[in-house]
Amino acid sequence: MSLIAKIPDILKEAQEEYEKCRQQAFRAVYQYGDDDSGNIVSEGDNLEFMKFLIETMDMKDRINLIYVDPPFFTKLRYEAVVKMPATDENISIPAYTDKWEEGEAEYLRMLCSRLIAMKELLTNDGCLWVHLDWHISHYTKILLDEIFGHNNFVNEIVWTYKSGGSSKRHFSRKHDTLLFYSKTKQYYFKPQKEKSYNRGFKPYHFKGVEEFCDDTGWYTLVNMKDVWNIDMVGRTSAERTGYATQKPEALMMRILESCSREGDICADFFAGSGTLAAAAHKMNRHFITCDGGTLATSMCTKRLAANMASFTVMSENDDISEPPDTIDIKYSSQTGEFTVDAGEYINSLEEGSEAVAMWSIDWNYDGSVHKAADVQLRSKAGIAGQLSGAAGEEISVAFTGITGTRKQYVILTKKYE
Repeated sequence: MSLIAKIPDILKEAQEEYEKCRQQAFRAVYQYGDDDSGNIVSEGDNLEFMKFLIETMDMKDRINLIYVDPPFFTKLRYEAVVKMPATDENISIPAYTDKWEEGEAEYLRMLCSRLIAMKELLTNDGCLWVHLDWHISHYTKILLDEIFGHNNFVNEIVWTYKSGGSSKRHFSRKHDTLLFYSKTKQYYFKPQKEKSYNRGFKPYHFKGVEEFCDDTGWYTLVNMKDVWNIDMVGRTSAERTGYATQKPEALMMRILESCSREGDICADFFAGSGTLAAAAHKMNRHFITCDGGTLATSMCTKRLAANMASFTVMSENDDISEPPDTIDIKYSSQTGEFTVDAGEYINSLEEGSEAVAMWSIDWNYDGSVHKAADVQLRSKAGIAGQLSGAAGEEISVAFTGITGTRKQYVILTKKYE
């Protein structure tokens, strides 16, 4: 049976998967900044998390914009590249797999059940952007026509770039496809403008036409076309995380500017290293993200913390234990403060196969959520190993490794007073 003949069954099975999916007990485990920001970085299965948003957090019909960058059905495994501080060497870490034992049908069932959930989450004036390429976008569009209605198809955006895609057996593949759908005909959209250079780069002097001039020549401003030329994230770019298939913030910002307003809720359920969240924070939007990988969540957390964003990290799991002997805790009766010295602990990790990307302290741990009052981020110069502050009965110290590991230690202050 051809794949196109399987589409009705794929739609039916995906609907059943969505209906049978049970929400899991996602809970807040870390908090950075204001506790009322509404911003969420979640780790776990994205379908289960979307069910959690709908059934527990009452988010049905409340998200203004959803952008997703799912696997492309490349049949490959992807890695992130991080630099080990101790050796200054780059190492590769598994990020995610894009292999599907049952082929296209399995992939499309997975994606379809999640598209059904996304429609439930969108506001009536909300929009969905699905980022793919030549591998599977044509079949995905058929599914989107069925789920959202072919009349709610808005645009097929071609994002073209210079990197990759070269071959001696075909024309260089230098673009991705972004499928833009609305939930209803009342969707929010703000047209963007772009330069259209005059022929010969000379002024036309047409009556009623406003013209401008730059170093290239004369141009007018026209409504933006559906082919976007935006550079990929360069190797030396400040926003580069090392995560596989990372997308540029400039691309996210164009989408956000077109289909959302300040204060809107924007979501990405295949979050990777958090480009949508980073761009939304810079543009004064709220964000909700989810990814199944610990590495992705850790990279996203560090990226947002470095940008002073407020957000809550949610997960189905936590790893809490008593601190190791390599973390030194001292109390000063003169100042009434505790000093947590994690220098030896950090050094011991760097001598092994891990390094600390960031660590933080909650000086008044409530036994549930680690509220990061003091945060230390790794820079080119290294990472500070000591923090001091006034504490309550319990202190929580949390570490995030550059390879995605997370550790949380709880300290009873009475033991050290």
